[in-house]
Amino acid sequence: MKLAAGNPACTRDEDAIGTPPATPTLVPAERYYSAEFAALETERLWPKVWQIACMADHVAKPGDYFEYRCGPYGVLIVHGDDGVLRAFQNVCRHRGNSICAGSGSGLRELKCGYHGWTWDLAGALKRVPNRKGFGSLHMSDFPLLAARVEVWEGMVFVNLDLDAMPLIEYLEAVPDDIAWCRLSEFRCYATLTVEVEANWKTIADGYSETYHIQTLHPELLRCVDDIHAPQQIWGHTGKSDQPYGVQSPRFDGALSDEEVWDAYVYTQGALMGAAEGTPFPTGQPEQTVADLIATRTREFAATRGVDLGWADTDRITRLHQYNVFPNMTFLANADHLTIMCSRPGPDPDHGEMVMFLMTRLPPGAPRNKPSDMRMSAADAEPGVVLTQDIRVLPGLQRGLHQPGFTHLVLSGEERRVINMHRNLERYLGLTESERMSGGCAPERA
Repeated sequence: MKLAAGNPACTRDEDAIGTPPATPTLVPAERYYSAEFAALETERLWPKVWQIACMADHVAKPGDYFEYRCGPYGVLIVHGDDGVLRAFQNVCRHRGNSICAGSGSGLRELKCGYHGWTWDLAGALKRVPNRKGFGSLHMSDFPLLAARVEVWEGMVFVNLDLDAMPLIEYLEAVPDDIAWCRLSEFRCYATLTVEVEANWKTIADGYSETYHIQTLHPELLRCVDDIHAPQQIWGHTGKSDQPYGVQSPRFDGALSDEEVWDAYVYTQGALMGAAEGTPFPTGQPEQTVADLIATRTREFAATRGVDLGWADTDRITRLHQYNVFPNMTFLANADHLTIMCSRPGPDPDHGEMVMFLMTRLPPGAPRNKPSDMRMSAADAEPGVVLTQDIRVLPGLQRGLHQPGFTHLVLSGEERRVINMHRNLERYLGLTESERMSGGCAPERA
């Protein structure tokens, strides 16, 4: 029996469902469109959780800054001239104007563009025009409002709650479980923000289960084992392992190796530098399709100066998907890292899907500031599979509104969706009558 890479507790023989619950879990549908529920999230959730804001390369030098927005909240991340990375609520202490927007470099001070109140990069108020008019105004009483900021593996996280637990504790078992992947060797070359007609939870649910692969992603089904994809829940976090380069057991072995290869090239070929139509390698009868994919991936990495000699076939072809409450997921294998998150939009029926696109680079490679792109869902085509995920979201959101549809009906395979709601209930302080029903007791590692 072969152990799953990065998760010795799980085996290839486990399926994604595990032991089925006694009954389905029922989640009130109004959570996905209710203005009152969204207001409760704004009050009790978003100011209290760690969120990935940007990459360290966005704010690598003194004077670099980046504004992170989540719903009505704005956090300004600033690299001080003393070399310290700080985060502030993006608000002038005078009349509430936002101080900076977007991102940039060469900042020497933080000046409100409305009335000119000015702070240094450490957040200390240093200039107030016409100060006499305020009477006895003590500059030290009005620093910028601080927020928490921490960096993990080149990713910058923020939290508006100054009393929040340290990020490393919030991430629970994830750092140890993913350590083999050497995340620090990856660099973000771009971020893509897609404006979607769907609630942030509708977006997040799509990367929290594999149940939809058999229907929404028929091409992907031909090259991924969606059945033996074991899952684990730790608390704020959870994970799933998905073996690629093999056909789904749903085909009962009917596909040829060539068909599995062609499906992988079509859906994932960019990960190994293979264009659509790249022929199946011949003359290597002792290698599985997964072995051939791993070999091609090592060769592609070598063209970038990256040595993947340390990674066996399983490390290269098994996708480890980590969910971090409330809205983040990390998709990782030996030569692939994509970070995805969802954020609330202007109303409960709109949200944003944000992708951090990464590549592994050799030691000593130059660091560059990522390019940040934003587009509508109609214009976004980030690959076959993700495009299918994006296209289904508006219909999902509309369906949730239908008067006869009162609850989502979730299975044991959808346990990471259930776990998100379980944590959401805790943060929002919902009463027993407002919580999910059915299912089974909370799963823990």
